[in-house]
Amino acid sequence: MSLFESIKGPRDLDSLSYEELNTLCLELREYLVSAVARTGGHLGPNLGVVETTVAIHRVFDSPNDPIIFDTGHQSYVHKLLTGRNDLSSLRQKGGISGYPDRAESVHDVVESSHASSSLSWADGIAKSFRLTGQDDRYVVAVIGDGALTGGMAWEALNNITDDNDRKLVIVVNDNGRSYAPTIGGLARYLTKIRTDTRYKRAYRFSRKVLSKFGWIGNLVWLTARGAGKGLITAATPTGMFPNLDIKYIGPVDGHDLKAMEQALQQAKRYSSPVIVHAITQKGHGFDPAMLHEDDQFHAVGQIDPTTGESLEPKGGASWTSVFAEEIVTIADKREDVVGITGAMLIPVGLDSFAKKYPNRVFDVGIAEQHAVTSAAGMAFGGLHPVVAVYATFINRGFDQVLMDVALHKAGVTFVLDRAGITGPDGPSHHGMWDLALLQIVPGIRIAAPRDSERLREELNEAVAVNDAPTVLRFPKGVAGASIDAIRRLEDGVDVLFESAAKDVLIVAVGPMAAMALSVSQLLAAQGIGSTVIDPRWVVPVPKSIINLAAQHRLVVSIEDGVKVGGVGTRIRQDLRAAQIDTALNEIGLPDEFLAAASRGEIFEEIGLTAQNVARDIVAQVLGARVPHAKQLDSDPVSRLSTLD
Repeated sequence: MSLFESIKGPRDLDSLSYEELNTLCLELREYLVSAVARTGGHLGPNLGVVETTVAIHRVFDSPNDPIIFDTGHQSYVHKLLTGRNDLSSLRQKGGISGYPDRAESVHDVVESSHASSSLSWADGIAKSFRLTGQDDRYVVAVIGDGALTGGMAWEALNNITDDNDRKLVIVVNDNGRSYAPTIGGLARYLTKIRTDTRYKRAYRFSRKVLSKFGWIGNLVWLTARGAGKGLITAATPTGMFPNLDIKYIGPVDGHDLKAMEQALQQAKRYSSPVIVHAITQKGHGFDPAMLHEDDQFHAVGQIDPTTGESLEPKGGASWTSVFAEEIVTIADKREDVVGITGAMLIPVGLDSFAKKYPNRVFDVGIAEQHAVTSAAGMAFGGLHPVVAVYATFINRGFDQVLMDVALHKAGVTFVLDRAGITGPDGPSHHGMWDLALLQIVPGIRIAAPRDSERLREELNEAVAVNDAPTVLRFPKGVAGASIDAIRRLEDGVDVLFESAAKDVLIVAVGPMAAMALSVSQLLAAQGIGSTVIDPRWVVPVPKSIINLAAQHRLVVSIEDGVKVGGVGTRIRQDLRAAQIDTALNEIGLPDEFLAAASRGEIFEEIGLTAQNVARDIVAQVLGARVPHAKQLDSDPVSRLSTLD
């Protein structure tokens, strides 16, 4: 049995020698590469925290001492050390989550998958322990992968340093990156610490003191350093946050298990808030990741575990790549167009824009609130900002969209990638709330393209609006085949299909157009006529939809956002305001946190398939035609089961 296979819980680490621990780290790293290569996932971040995570579990007693990972995608090693040593189902339906998950283990305290919240959690938990007399418990926050650039982290630090009477250890996993190299003044300052020769000399000296005199000698040295006395103090800078009253240990080599353990033991003895600054390398120990300059294998699909080459099937152009091409074309024509993103330059497709026009693209770090308000300022100054983020992350900047952009009628375009069901990243990353959230913003205009051609078209229309916020949302994955319209109405609504009989009007939001057309075919087989339309711009509701609704017996809206407060709800309200009593079915996602699975699996599980939608429509339409449906010679609903 390998050492890795023998670890069933954190306390199994206690009896291992440092030689055995180093062997364990090698085995953990090898397992991570082989397992994640099969399933896909966040490989680079976890390769970078192997020794650091082992050291944390050696020094602290999880779950009695809660460990909070920020961001949560760097928690795979933590999972392996806490009884979940099989990652074969990682990020799959019913499998191991790619983030901390309370349902999986008592060792997962915070399901942290949106960045920069760990210090606030840790502050609150530590305060609770103090006030309830749980003085034997420590709280450990591991913050890295750019999460320290987020505003919440700074708010928390301000409060943590206001009260030192808590057992709180902050491990800064400093790898200099989020997806790509971390930006900003803090990043430059941390780089200065990493490269400052005075720190290097002090670090080497502290290692000698530790090896010769143990932690007591090191504590004496740190005391002298903190008091500003002696030659060592004169040679040593003041720490990570010199203007905050918080103890600091480091920088420490995060891949030196013994050094990390000694630093954490020292932090534990302070019994007050302390920062342990660990220098790590993303992708450490896996050459293909280290050589991949763009993101060091931050997140991968299926790959060859030896070469790192992608094994993902080649499909058509992704939604992201279509946007990436079109925004450059627009930028070529309009010098006022600029790009903004939050630590996701490559994932959202702004990297090509940045390479061609480096002075016109701004990566603000994990700081969506700042990104949005900064965009409002740029609009005031005469630019047209395009803020590109994942749909799930616009939630974090909602107040700024409302009060800084919309209230000031700023011409800002928001491009929301990964809208709707995203799949394996689970509940925190499904982009399912943006339609319901954003449509309540006064003056906002929201577009949802059904294919790549419409994405290009609607992006150009969006950036032409200079007196209100505009939104363009699209899902994850391949854009799919183009769906041509039969005709376009005066207000821009596309009619995709229409039959002579006006039984059902199907309003398809964006990529749901393909499903809507399938539903129409199933209805036709049952003798039910339908009209399928793509609004293109779903908010505000185009007037032609109201007019068409009056001509049909039933309206069905299909969207990949939560149906509570979604586009269907907006259409219903507009129908009521126009005194049109046509019945309306709102079909969308339930207001639930949906677990990780593929997009298709989730749609199947929640019943959002062409077959189920058509079945419901048949029951309603034919039930309305015949007062007592049971009098029919045959059951039209059951006949649908034979149709694809």
